[in-house]
Order: sequence, then structure tokens, then C-alpha cells
Amino acid sequence: MQLTQEQQQVIDVGFEHCLITAVAGSGKTTTLAHRIIALLQQRHDPGRMLILMFNRNAKEDFERKLGRLCNEGHFRLPEIRTYHAMGYRLYQRFVREGYLQPVNPQILSEQEIHYQVWNLIRALAPSDLADEIKRNKKEYVERGSQFIDLVKSTLKKPSEVFAALDYSPRFNFLLDLFDRFEQWRRQHARYSFSDMLYEPVKLIHENPELLSLVTNKMDLVLVDEYQDTNEIQHLLLKYIAGDRAKITVVGDPDQTIYEFRGAKPEYILNRFAKEFPNPKQLTLSYTFRYGHRIALLANHLITHNTGRNNVLCRSHPTVDDSSISLHYGADAEQILKLVNTLSGQDPSSGSDQSGRRLSDITILCRVWSQSITIELALLANRVPYQISAGKGALHSKEMNAVRCLLEFASGKFRDFPMAVRKKRFETLLRFPHCGLAEDRIQDLSQNLASHDRNWPEHLRERLGPSGGLSLHPLQKRKLGAVADALQQLLLLAQRGNTAAQCLKHYANATELFEGVRSLALTKDIAEERVATITGIFHYLFLLKLGTAESLEHLQDLSERANQNTADDRLLLTTMHRAKGLEWPVVIIPGLNDKFMPYTVRENEITATLLESERRLLYVAMTRAVEQLHLICPARKKSAPDKSPPPSRFLGELEFNLSQELGHYLAKRKTTLPAPPFTPDRPLSTTARRYCALENVTYVSPKSKAEPTSEEPQLPIWQQQYVDHAIFGRGTITREESSSFQVKFDEGRVLDFSKKSAHLYFTAITA
Repeated sequence: MQLTQEQQQVIDVGFEHCLITAVAGSGKTTTLAHRIIALLQQRHDPGRMLILMFNRNAKEDFERKLGRLCNEGHFRLPEIRTYHAMGYRLYQRFVREGYLQPVNPQILSEQEIHYQVWNLIRALAPSDLADEIKRNKKEYVERGSQFIDLVKSTLKKPSEVFAALDYSPRFNFLLDLFDRFEQWRRQHARYSFSDMLYEPVKLIHENPELLSLVTNKMDLVLVDEYQDTNEIQHLLLKYIAGDRAKITVVGDPDQTIYEFRGAKPEYILNRFAKEFPNPKQLTLSYTFRYGHRIALLANHLITHNTGRNNVLCRSHPTVDDSSISLHYGADAEQILKLVNTLSGQDPSSGSDQSGRRLSDITILCRVWSQSITIELALLANRVPYQISAGKGALHSKEMNAVRCLLEFASGKFRDFPMAVRKKRFETLLRFPHCGLAEDRIQDLSQNLASHDRNWPEHLRERLGPSGGLSLHPLQKRKLGAVADALQQLLLLAQRGNTAAQCLKHYANATELFEGVRSLALTKDIAEERVATITGIFHYLFLLKLGTAESLEHLQDLSERANQNTADDRLLLTTMHRAKGLEWPVVIIPGLNDKFMPYTVRENEITATLLESERRLLYVAMTRAVEQLHLICPARKKSAPDKSPPPSRFLGELEFNLSQELGHYLAKRKTTLPAPPFTPDRPLSTTARRYCALENVTYVSPKSKAEPTSEEPQLPIWQQQYVDHAIFGRGTITREESSSFQVKFDEGRVLDFSKKSAHLYFTAITA
């Protein structure tokens, strides 16, 4: 293979501590394999080498590459393990030495853990959450299991971890759950994947005299994906290394996105150099995955972070050019246009990319609720797709409840057998939940199902003095609101209102969203549920059909979803699940300040959260090989102040400059001698650094007139001409009390809030 100078430096570095920052697509696996071979050629003992990989797939991939090179050089293959496999070996050692109790060699399965967590949740959760927990069993079990794992990623007390998660006090039962789960595990002599690391590290931490059993056994330890390290893994590395082993770690702090699992960029940024003194610090800055445009776009974004190494990702000269595109409009609408163009279904596009396989295309969402309208649109337009993690809009609890409401409004309940009707009423009495115990819901649903009409009236009768229901005033009020809303739902449907109008009235009358938020385990989960419901409502709003027609349409989509088994399908997944992967075409929707950066409350946006969200977007963008498409949802014309503004990250991307400079660098390959780069606007600091690294000569545009100290600059909305970071040049055409209007050179007319004008606009002269 043809090695870069940076790769050769990594291979040739002496027998010393080494910290390697490797950008996305840098060929680090191959480079590290050659580094190991170089050390073996220097007669270092492979029996005293340990290579720690992040997961089994990475371990097997590295084992194949290094194995081939070892066979060619007739070297013995060093030990290659995952962190958990290394922890397992230590665990067994401590069992043999009598420091840990013997355990069943069969590791606890995820199913076994979930079963025990479910039993403990039912026993420990407060009674007012019992029904909510039963309805959302999977969600609560997963959250409880994740809490246990998160505690075991650190040596902190469970109470400290709980406090850092900012959970509501009503979920304090998770603390008891952790203690009780550990009691059960020890009583039954069982252990989990997390315990493989947690138990031996905790044991050494509490008994320093045991360190001699594990430390100073190795000469070299190499660790991959070090940016994903948590406290337990970092301590394990320290214990194994002792003062003998030389440590090589490789990773990219800009790709630290697993903070929710305990990972922290500080380990690769600061802790390693402090605890393994004077490491050789090297960089793999070339990417072999994508061209200059994507590299520039990603660099412009991530250089706004302070918690990072000062590294620019550069496209290697051998890499073909990549394209970047910015689209404005509704996510689903823009995605359909793109898919039709890319796959050759839009003959008017004139695209030279037509005929591309759908499996080349991946849509990366920030959160799953974004996928609702996209998935429904794909189904409606018969576009084959696959969705990861078993997700799917048509099979969600929220969609089931919406369909149930449409069935009720359309008069379908009369046609159902009593048993089916009972199930439907159970759903309605939980959407929103009225605070009834499960046995009350069953009894009331059975009673309503026994009638074949006039259900709102029968529900009101049960709430009356002779109805036999002993309820709290709040429960009565909520059930009364449901009865009134169901009655109004029937009337609205009969009068020809659209399904969206009927559902909106129902949601308002029953305080649906407030009810959803009050019962959710976390704020994030609450907003995900609300966003899922509003996504379904929005899709129905676009249909503009009545309740019966909308119900029929959703049933048709459900049948299509069940038949969605074509071999060639695009992928719909999340940014977090894209880590370590790549695709020819990547589409990122939802680039507004609701989803990117993502937070449930605007006032909770902190510098730390912004850095985390930048890293996530950086990872998502750098999954693209050939084409990257970004979608910024248009603001609602009817209520621009209520719809989220464009993502604050869009201005940081320097899209036009990245496009212009990337085009120049791609063209320069075929234009010799290359003329100087003459940009339309002053270069950013990042662009200037990139130009210097690429030996680009550029001519700065004439500087724009600056106001003198005697002439204070007017607010943006009082200027005549302005430049927007995304839309380009424009003219101010109107000013209101809190907003102003701009007509851009390309013809678009948009309104902007004065509050955020300074983030996107600069004043220019004619």
C-alpha cells in the first residue's frame, strides 16, 4: 500500500507512549497493523503485546488484517481482545485467587437482565406510576437496565449518577433497583458483560494490594477508539500498564458521541497525557473516504468546539470529489425529490446520478420522532426502505392510539365484536391516561364495550352518583374531558372536518400532550412521544382527508409496511447508530434549532451540550462518501415566530465557502498550472488553514467598507444590503416590531427574527 508521511510516522514511532488522533476514514486500522509488524520486526515479544478493541466486529477486522501481515512475515500473532474479554480474563483470575466468588460461567443474557429489572420495577415503583409502567414496559425496562450499566461504567455512587442524569425525584426507585439487582445477582452467582470490567476494576480500586496480580505483565498495549473510553476502561488500562508497558492509543475526540454510556473526550484530550507522561503525539489527518467539500464543511463546523485537538481533516489527493447540497423545505418532501432523482424516477431532473441503488442511500435522523413523517411519505410513495432498531411509525403505540381515535370518529366501533371494542376503549382511556388503576380501566372498558352506541353518554353516566365509580376529583375531571372530547370528535367528523382538525381538537380538549409529559421517565422520552404524535398529526394535516379516508389510507400504508421486503431498500436510522459506518449518499434532515442542536428546552442549551451536538453532526456528515445532502425545514409562513429557526450550526458550516473552495481544489487536479483561488468573500480562519495545508495561493476579495468610530453601525434590519450565511446577498424590504423581511438576489423573500439576526447576517455595501 502507498503510505502517507503521517502513516509512516505512526509505523516508525519508537517504543514509547503514543497518542494518535485519527480523523474519520483515515485508514487507522491498516496503519496500526503495520505499526505492530514494525515492532515485531524489531524483535519485540508478541506474547507481551496486548491490543484492545472497542467491540467484536472491530476486533475481528483488525485480527484479519494483522493476521495476514503476520503470516507474510512469519510472526506470531499478538493477543487481540475486546475490553470485555480482557475484563473477563481478570474476573476469572480473581475468582481463582479467591477474591471474587465463583459464578455461573454463562453470562447473563439481555433477556434475563430485562426479566429481573422488570420484576424489580413492578415491586419498587410508586403505585401512581404502575399503569404507565405496564403500558410502556419496554421503555422502562431498557431505562432501568441502562441505569445499572451506566453506574457500572464509573466508580461513582448510584446516587451521584442519578443526580447527574437529572431524573425527576419520582424515579428514585431506580436507586433501590440497582441495589436490589446487585443483591439478586450475587445470591445467584451471576454476572453480566458490564460486571466483566466493573467487578475487577472496583476490586483493585478498593484493594490496592491486588494490583500486583495484573500490572506490569505487558510491554506494549494498543487501544483503538480511545475517544469512547469511560472511567472503568481507563482505570483498567492504567492497572494493566503499570510502569512497564508503553501505551499507544488512537481515536478522534471529535467523534465522541457516546457520553450517555459514560464516554468522555477528556480521556483522550487530557487524562492520557497526564497519566502516561510525555507521549509522542501524532496525527492521521488525511481521509480516504470523502472529498474536499465534505472535509471543509465538517472542519468549519467542528472548529467551533473548544474541547478538541487542533486538527483539520483533509481529503487525500487520491480521493474522488464529493458533492454537498443544501435543500430548503419539508423533510419528507425534499427526501422524496432526492430519492426520485437519485434512483432515476424523476425524468425531469436531468441528473447524471440517476439509476443509483436505493441501498446506497441512508437518511440519518437526530431522534426517531423525525422519521415518522419521512417513513409515512416513503410508504405512501411506494419507496422501499428499512428502518433499524425495529422501529416503525405504523407499529408505534402512538400510531395505534391515533388509528383508534379515527375508528371511533368514523363510526367503526359499532362494527367491532365486543372483545375488540373493549381493547379499543382500553387504548382510548390511556390516550391520555386518566390516572385510573389497571383494574378500573379494564372494568370501565368492558362496560363501555357492552353498548353499541352513545358511548360518551354512557361514560358520563358512570361518572355520575349512580355510576358506581369511586374516583378522585382529578380522575373525574379527566374522564369527563375525555367523554366531552369523544362526543365532539363524532360531531366534527360528521360535519366533514379533516382528520387533522378532529385530532387537534381532541388533543387540546383532553390536555393530551401534558398527560404524556407528566408520565414519561425523562424529558427526552416525553418530548419524543409528543413529537411522534405531532408528526402523525402533521402527516394527516398534509393529507387533508376526513377521518374515514385517513383511516383507510393508514391501513393501506400498514399493509405496505408489512410487504416492505424488497432487496434494494434505502436505510432510515439515527446519527448515533451510524458511528463507524459509511454510505455513498447520506441525507440529514431536520437542520433547525429544534433537532440540531437537540434539547427538550431552549433554556437548557449549554456550551457543553452544543459541543456534544456538534460532534454528533460532524460524525453524521462524515459518513458520506460521494454525496451529502442537508435539509433545512422551511419556517411556517403562517407563524414564522413559532416554528424553529434554521439550525445555528448552518452558519458555522460556511456552506458557500466550502462549496467554492472544494470545487476549486477538485478542479485544480486537472488544471495545470492552477490559477490562484479567488473567493467571492473573505476566507474563514479554517479555510485559510486548509489552503495553507493544500499549498493553495488565494487572492482575498476587496474588503468591505467598515464603519468608522464616528459612524456607529446600524442594526442589520436598518441596512439596505445584507449577506446571510446560508441564503447569500439580499435587500431589506420591510421592518416590523420584532422581525424584518429580506429579498435575496436569487428571488426568495423570507422573514427573520431580529433576536437571532446577528447569528446569520452581516451588513454589506452595494
